[in-house]
Amino acid sequence: MAGHSHSANIAARKGAVDKKRAKAFSKLSRNIMSAVKQGGPDPDANLKLRYAIEKARAGNMPKDNIERVIKRSAADKADSLEELTYEGYAPGGIALMVTCLTDNRHRTAPDVKHAFEKGGGNLGSPGSVSFLFAFKTLVVAERGERGEDDWLELGLECGAEDVQVEGQVVSITAPATDFLAVKTALEERGLVLLSAEMGWVPGTLVSVADREVARRVLALIETLEDNDDVQNVYANYDIPAEWIAELAGS
Repeated sequence: MAGHSHSANIAARKGAVDKKRAKAFSKLSRNIMSAVKQGGPDPDANLKLRYAIEKARAGNMPKDNIERVIKRSAADKADSLEELTYEGYAPGGIALMVTCLTDNRHRTAPDVKHAFEKGGGNLGSPGSVSFLFAFKTLVVAERGERGEDDWLELGLECGAEDVQVEGQVVSITAPATDFLAVKTALEERGLVLLSAEMGWVPGTLVSVADREVARRVLALIETLEDNDDVQNVYANYDIPAEWIAELAGS
Protein backbone atom coordinates (compact mmCIF):
# COMPACT_ATOMS: atom_id res chain seq x y z
CA MET A 1 0.00 0.00 0.00
CA ALA A 2 1.67 3.16 1.28
CA GLY A 3 5.25 2.28 0.45
CA HIS A 4 4.61 0.46 -2.84
CA SER A 5 5.60 3.22 -5.24
CA HIS A 6 8.68 4.15 -3.23
CA SER A 7 9.97 0.60 -2.85
CA ALA A 8 9.25 -0.37 -6.46
CA ASN A 9 11.06 2.73 -7.65
CA ILE A 10 14.09 1.95 -5.50
CA ALA A 11 14.26 -1.65 -6.72
CA ALA A 12 13.83 -0.81 -10.39
CA ARG A 13 16.29 2.07 -10.33
CA LYS A 14 19.00 0.52 -8.19
CA GLY A 15 21.43 0.50 -11.10
CA ALA A 16 20.67 4.11 -11.96
CA VAL A 17 21.20 5.09 -8.34
CA ASP A 18 24.60 3.38 -8.39
CA LYS A 19 25.56 5.41 -11.46
CA LYS A 20 24.51 8.58 -9.69
CA ARG A 21 26.28 7.76 -6.45
CA ALA A 22 28.18 11.05 -6.41
CA LYS A 23 24.92 13.03 -6.66
CA ALA A 24 23.29 10.85 -4.01
CA PHE A 25 26.20 11.41 -1.63
CA SER A 26 26.04 15.14 -2.34
CA LYS A 27 22.39 15.26 -1.27
CA LEU A 28 23.13 13.21 1.86
CA SER A 29 26.01 15.56 2.65
CA ARG A 30 23.77 18.61 2.37
CA ASN A 31 21.34 16.97 4.77
CA ILE A 32 24.13 16.43 7.29
CA MET A 33 25.44 19.97 6.79
CA SER A 34 22.00 21.44 7.45
CA ALA A 35 21.63 19.42 10.65
CA VAL A 36 25.07 20.49 11.92
CA LYS A 37 24.30 24.15 11.23
CA GLN A 38 21.02 23.91 13.13
CA GLY A 39 22.12 21.94 16.18
CA GLY A 40 25.89 21.45 16.28
CA PRO A 41 28.26 18.59 15.38
CA ASP A 42 27.49 16.22 18.28
CA PRO A 43 24.90 13.60 17.24
CA ASP A 44 24.27 12.73 20.89
CA ALA A 45 23.07 16.28 21.49
CA ASN A 46 21.62 16.89 18.02
CA LEU A 47 18.88 14.42 17.15
CA LYS A 48 18.43 15.87 13.67
CA LEU A 49 22.09 15.17 12.92
CA ARG A 50 21.72 11.65 14.22
CA TYR A 51 18.80 11.10 11.84
CA ALA A 52 20.87 12.53 8.97
CA ILE A 53 23.78 10.23 9.79
CA GLU A 54 21.52 7.17 9.92
CA LYS A 55 20.00 8.10 6.55
CA ALA A 56 23.50 8.50 5.09
CA ARG A 57 24.56 5.13 6.47
CA ALA A 58 21.50 3.48 4.93
CA GLY A 59 22.52 5.11 1.64
CA ASN A 60 25.93 3.39 1.91
CA MET A 61 27.81 6.64 2.45
CA PRO A 62 31.24 5.73 3.91
CA LYS A 63 31.89 6.58 7.55
CA ASP A 64 34.95 8.68 6.63
CA ASN A 65 32.84 10.78 4.26
CA ILE A 66 30.22 11.37 6.94
CA GLU A 67 32.84 12.43 9.50
CA ARG A 68 34.50 14.80 7.01
CA VAL A 69 31.19 16.49 6.21
CA ILE A 70 30.42 16.98 9.92
CA LYS A 71 33.87 18.43 10.62
CA ARG A 72 33.77 20.73 7.59
CA SER A 73 30.25 21.92 8.40
CA ALA A 74 31.18 22.72 11.99
CA ALA A 75 34.10 24.87 10.82
CA ASP A 76 32.19 26.56 7.98
CA LYS A 77 30.73 29.95 8.92
CA ALA A 78 28.29 30.02 6.02
CA ASP A 79 24.58 30.39 6.74
CA SER A 80 22.36 27.37 7.29
CA LEU A 81 20.59 25.71 4.41
CA GLU A 82 16.85 26.36 4.29
CA GLU A 83 14.38 23.48 4.29
CA LEU A 84 11.53 23.86 1.81
CA THR A 85 8.67 21.59 0.76
CA TYR A 86 6.76 22.02 -2.48
CA GLU A 87 3.48 20.35 -3.34
CA GLY A 88 1.95 19.68 -6.71
CA TYR A 89 0.49 17.28 -9.21
CA ALA A 90 2.12 15.25 -11.96
CA PRO A 91 0.24 14.08 -15.09
CA GLY A 92 -2.65 11.74 -14.31
CA GLY A 93 -3.49 13.54 -11.06
CA ILE A 94 -0.52 12.00 -9.22
CA ALA A 95 0.31 13.96 -6.06
CA LEU A 96 3.94 14.89 -5.38
CA MET A 97 5.70 16.12 -2.26
CA VAL A 98 9.12 17.63 -3.04
CA THR A 99 11.52 18.31 -0.15
CA CYS A 100 14.49 20.62 -0.68
CA LEU A 101 17.56 22.01 1.06
CA THR A 102 18.77 25.27 -0.45
CA ASP A 103 20.97 28.29 0.14
CA ASN A 104 18.80 30.36 -2.20
CA ARG A 105 15.04 29.90 -2.31
CA HIS A 106 14.83 32.48 -5.11
CA ARG A 107 16.70 29.99 -7.30
CA THR A 108 15.00 26.83 -6.08
CA ALA A 109 11.36 27.96 -6.28
CA PRO A 110 11.40 28.90 -9.99
CA ASP A 111 13.46 25.81 -10.84
CA VAL A 112 10.89 23.53 -9.20
CA LYS A 113 8.01 25.43 -10.80
CA HIS A 114 9.64 25.15 -14.24
CA ALA A 115 10.17 21.40 -13.76
CA PHE A 116 6.48 20.90 -12.95
CA GLU A 117 5.32 22.97 -15.92
CA LYS A 118 7.76 21.39 -18.39
CA GLY A 119 6.77 17.91 -17.16
CA GLY A 120 3.06 18.51 -17.67
CA GLY A 121 2.26 18.95 -13.98
CA ASN A 122 1.14 21.79 -11.76
CA LEU A 123 2.84 23.31 -8.71
CA GLY A 124 0.25 23.73 -5.97
CA SER A 125 -0.07 25.90 -2.89
CA PRO A 126 0.93 24.73 0.60
CA GLY A 127 -1.59 22.16 1.84
CA SER A 128 -2.91 21.29 -1.60
CA VAL A 129 -1.28 17.84 -1.53
CA SER A 130 0.12 17.20 1.95
CA PHE A 131 -3.27 16.10 3.31
CA LEU A 132 -2.91 12.99 1.13
CA PHE A 133 0.32 11.97 2.92
CA ALA A 134 1.52 11.23 6.44
CA PHE A 135 5.04 11.85 7.75
CA LYS A 136 6.42 8.43 8.67
CA THR A 137 9.49 6.29 9.11
CA LEU A 138 10.02 4.50 5.80
CA VAL A 139 12.54 1.68 5.44
CA VAL A 140 13.06 -0.33 2.26
CA ALA A 141 14.96 -3.61 2.55
CA GLU A 142 15.97 -6.51 0.34
CA ARG A 143 13.48 -9.35 0.69
CA GLY A 144 15.99 -12.18 0.83
CA GLU A 145 14.62 -15.67 1.50
CA ARG A 146 11.84 -14.71 3.92
CA GLY A 147 8.20 -15.22 3.01
CA GLU A 148 5.49 -12.59 3.44
CA ASP A 149 4.27 -13.99 6.77
CA ASP A 150 7.82 -14.04 8.13
CA TRP A 151 8.34 -10.44 7.07
CA LEU A 152 5.09 -9.33 8.64
CA GLU A 153 6.00 -10.96 11.93
CA LEU A 154 9.53 -9.53 11.85
CA GLY A 155 8.31 -6.06 10.98
CA LEU A 156 5.77 -6.00 13.82
CA GLU A 157 8.46 -7.20 16.24
CA CYS A 158 10.61 -4.24 15.17
CA GLY A 159 7.82 -1.70 15.68
CA ALA A 160 6.38 -1.42 12.16
CA GLU A 161 2.85 -0.23 11.48
CA ASP A 162 2.74 -1.71 7.99
CA VAL A 163 4.84 -4.19 5.99
CA GLN A 164 4.47 -4.59 2.23
CA VAL A 165 6.34 -7.20 0.18
CA GLU A 166 6.70 -6.16 -3.47
CA GLY A 167 8.81 -8.56 -5.54
CA GLN A 168 12.34 -8.60 -4.15
CA VAL A 169 11.94 -5.59 -1.87
CA VAL A 170 10.01 -4.91 1.32
CA SER A 171 8.74 -1.53 2.50
CA ILE A 172 8.27 -1.01 6.21
CA THR A 173 6.47 2.00 7.67
CA ALA A 174 6.36 3.13 11.28
CA PRO A 175 5.73 6.32 13.27
CA ALA A 176 8.28 9.02 12.48
CA THR A 177 9.18 9.25 16.17
CA ASP A 178 10.31 5.59 16.11
CA PHE A 179 12.82 6.00 13.26
CA LEU A 180 15.99 5.15 15.20
CA ALA A 181 14.42 2.32 17.18
CA VAL A 182 12.92 0.63 14.11
CA LYS A 183 16.03 1.06 11.95
CA THR A 184 18.28 -0.29 14.71
CA ALA A 185 16.02 -3.29 15.34
CA LEU A 186 16.00 -4.19 11.63
CA GLU A 187 19.78 -3.84 11.32
CA GLU A 188 20.32 -6.01 14.39
CA ARG A 189 18.49 -8.79 12.55
CA GLY A 190 21.00 -8.59 9.71
CA LEU A 191 18.68 -7.12 7.09
CA VAL A 192 20.07 -5.39 4.01
CA LEU A 193 18.54 -1.90 3.93
CA LEU A 194 18.20 -0.09 0.60
CA SER A 195 17.01 3.14 2.24
CA ALA A 196 15.92 4.40 5.65
CA GLU A 197 14.40 7.81 6.24
CA MET A 198 11.58 9.85 7.65
CA GLY A 199 9.45 10.93 4.74
CA TRP A 200 6.00 11.41 3.27
CA VAL A 201 4.00 8.22 2.81
CA PRO A 202 0.73 8.36 0.80
CA GLY A 203 -2.42 7.22 2.53
CA THR A 204 -3.86 5.77 -0.67
CA LEU A 205 -2.43 5.19 -4.14
CA VAL A 206 -3.68 6.35 -7.53
CA SER A 207 -3.54 3.69 -10.22
CA VAL A 208 -1.87 4.66 -13.50
CA ALA A 209 -3.31 2.51 -16.29
CA ASP A 210 -1.82 4.38 -19.26
CA ARG A 211 1.83 3.65 -20.06
CA GLU A 212 2.43 7.09 -21.59
CA VAL A 213 1.08 8.79 -18.47
CA ALA A 214 3.35 6.57 -16.40
CA ARG A 215 6.33 7.65 -18.51
CA ARG A 216 5.50 11.32 -18.01
CA VAL A 217 5.06 10.90 -14.25
CA LEU A 218 8.42 9.14 -13.89
CA ALA A 219 10.11 11.66 -16.19
CA LEU A 220 8.89 14.57 -14.05
CA ILE A 221 10.11 12.88 -10.88
CA GLU A 222 13.47 12.20 -12.56
CA THR A 223 13.79 15.87 -13.54
CA LEU A 224 13.01 17.02 -10.01
CA GLU A 225 15.45 14.55 -8.47
CA ASP A 226 18.21 15.76 -10.80
CA ASN A 227 17.99 19.21 -9.18
CA ASP A 228 20.78 19.55 -6.62
CA ASP A 229 18.48 21.40 -4.20
CA VAL A 230 15.87 18.61 -4.20
CA GLN A 231 16.38 16.04 -1.45
CA ASN A 232 13.43 13.70 -2.06
CA VAL A 233 10.31 13.35 -4.18
CA TYR A 234 7.37 11.39 -2.75
CA ALA A 235 4.44 10.29 -4.91
CA ASN A 236 1.13 8.47 -4.55
CA TYR A 237 1.22 6.60 -7.86
CA ASP A 238 0.57 2.89 -8.35
CA ILE A 239 2.44 2.00 -11.53
CA PRO A 240 3.09 -1.63 -12.56
CA ALA A 241 6.59 -2.62 -11.47
CA GLU A 242 7.48 -3.81 -14.97
CA TRP A 243 6.66 -0.37 -16.37
CA ILE A 244 8.86 1.30 -13.77
CA ALA A 245 11.73 -1.02 -14.72
CA GLU A 246 11.23 -0.29 -18.44
CA LEU A 247 10.76 3.45 -18.11
CA ALA A 248 13.31 4.32 -15.41
CA GLY A 249 15.76 6.81 -16.83
CA SER A 250 14.00 6.94 -20.20
